[in-house]
Amino acid sequence: MAWFEEAVFYHIYPLGLLGAPERNDHTETVHRLRDLHPWIRHIKDLGCNALYIGPLFSSGTHGYDTSDYRKVDERLGDNEDLAEFVSECHRQGIRVILDAVFNHTGREFFAFQDILQYRENSRYRNWYRIDFHGNNTYNDGLRYENWGGHDLLVKLNMHEPEVRNYLLDTVREWVNVYDIDGLRLDAADVLDFGFMQELRRTADEVKPEFWLMGEVIHGEYTRWVNDHTLHAVTDYALHKALYSGHNDHNYFEIAHTVRRTLQSGMRHLYNFADNHDTERIMTRLHEKANWYPLHILLYTLPGIPSLYYGSEYGIEGRKERFSDASLRPRLDLAQMQENDCLRFLQALGKIRRTETALSYGDYEELHLTTGQFAFRRGDIIITVNNEGHPADIPARAGNGTYTGAISGRICTVTDGHMHVQLEGNSGEIWIPEGRTYTPVKITPPKKAEQKNTPEPQRYTGPAKSYEEMTVEELQAEILAKMAKNGPVNEQMKKSVLDNIWHDSLVNWVKSFR
Repeated sequence: MAWFEEAVFYHIYPLGLLGAPERNDHTETVHRLRDLHPWIRHIKDLGCNALYIGPLFSSGTHGYDTSDYRKVDERLGDNEDLAEFVSECHRQGIRVILDAVFNHTGREFFAFQDILQYRENSRYRNWYRIDFHGNNTYNDGLRYENWGGHDLLVKLNMHEPEVRNYLLDTVREWVNVYDIDGLRLDAADVLDFGFMQELRRTADEVKPEFWLMGEVIHGEYTRWVNDHTLHAVTDYALHKALYSGHNDHNYFEIAHTVRRTLQSGMRHLYNFADNHDTERIMTRLHEKANWYPLHILLYTLPGIPSLYYGSEYGIEGRKERFSDASLRPRLDLAQMQENDCLRFLQALGKIRRTETALSYGDYEELHLTTGQFAFRRGDIIITVNNEGHPADIPARAGNGTYTGAISGRICTVTDGHMHVQLEGNSGEIWIPEGRTYTPVKITPPKKAEQKNTPEPQRYTGPAKSYEEMTVEELQAEILAKMAKNGPVNEQMKKSVLDNIWHDSLVNWVKSFR
């Protein structure tokens, strides 16, 4: 069995966690990665044995506009800092996979800068799909394919052999220098399949069980997950089902999603409750107490569970139109307060790591209503209740004594049927006789306290010149100025958001008095 089939992941967005500046001027190296070393023990104490971290390499802003694939982002440190961090993770038994942003680069990347300087005469003109007769929001006098409509992110031409070879050589260098264990491919849902297949062959060469996981939001996962492409993808279908299945009191949605995934042959997808692009799960949930049964499902349903940094404390974070800062806050581990959410996940981590049936065991539905759900993984039985009142749950089970790994309760089965009562918004993992765990108390979750750690602030004013702002920041500033002058209707909003021309927006925002 491969290591990743038994993995429990922890996910870090380092630019946020370490409080790096929003913009990189590439003039000073600050060794923030060294501050991550205390987190390694924390990750291990959670029962996690793998870390997904990134983006890490030099960029101008949020990390996904890469300016240098071979150099650690100056706001985080240097290449030696990263090598030491990965080495310490390995010493403590934690595998490390990095964010690989191969679909596109930033505008500062050397190949694109060469094109801006030499245009049609650039030796790198085929690294991107360029129309030298068009224009873009930066008024370069050329047009190019981008990612998601953002001219900051210049889409690479994966049909150019030099591009593929450069990226594959980059992977080889990352393995040789940092000894990493795999990659998470950013924007894999739009990444060239031929390149991903070539990457899989490279992965098989560079290191045994080198893991490739792709970011896929929509689509048939079997297109990406197979023997020739990737090992896993992000299971956004289950992510959505987990929170809406609790908010709508509809366990049928979760059960249907799992059933459909298993019928397609997928057993080890990357499962998560939240990440750096989504709202914190504590914010998503209408009933905060459902945080408990949701995480029981995350750890026991088929797939590879992952925790996003800070959510083990139950912190909140709401997604905003113009900023993801609240999803990616700076956290000081020494200032985080131990709470029931943390202790609960530490208990789940121990159970998951000990009970291999939760990684490999057969899955079978045993009981399903809108509010209650029971299923089997191997010889382990899981029961959850999303309603705010106690509920009886019947389930087929082998005769014998079962211990609740969370509560410590005992249930004896003599007629082939388990009958248990669960408190509201709770769940239990029933382990056959012979394996016991220290009970963990469940109390209604509260927001985690963060001492001396300011809440991330949305952009509210020109701390920099208008010319330095992004299109999104300029749009936000214009709307804010409009609001000061009176009500802003939908048509006014639309006129602002439809304007994606940087120079035009600069002139517009300067017109306010």
